[in-house]
Amino acid sequence: MQETKRQKQVGQLLQKELSDIFQRMGYNVTEGGMISISAVRVTPDLLEARVYLSMFQIKDAADMLERIKERGWEIRKELGLRVGKQLRRVPELTFFLDDTLDYVFRMEELFKKIREDDAGKENK
Repeated sequence: MQETKRQKQVGQLLQKELSDIFQRMGYNVTEGGMISISAVRVTPDLLEARVYLSMFQIKDAADMLERIKERGWEIRKELGLRVGKQLRRVPELTFFLDDTLDYVFRMEELFKKIREDDAGKENK
């Protein structure tokens, strides 16, 4: 189902504020890697938000995701202080790992391998 204009607006607002919260909490640069919020999808009733986290060069992404989930109440509380005037209710946050970057890197490696194989066949 297509997202409404309001869902997109709220999603963008939440993404901006969550990025700032993550920066202030020190999550954006941690353990020699980076965490960014790649997308926020909001349900039509605006009561739930799916937060997709992109983790770059973090050794144990699943462990980091669990640590963020454990502090989810604290993140939601801070978010409520920031967007309380714009939203009636602060949405429940659910965090997910966005593996799009990993997928892109794998695809690039495959394409590179295919090009090398094709170049090798042409030289024969």
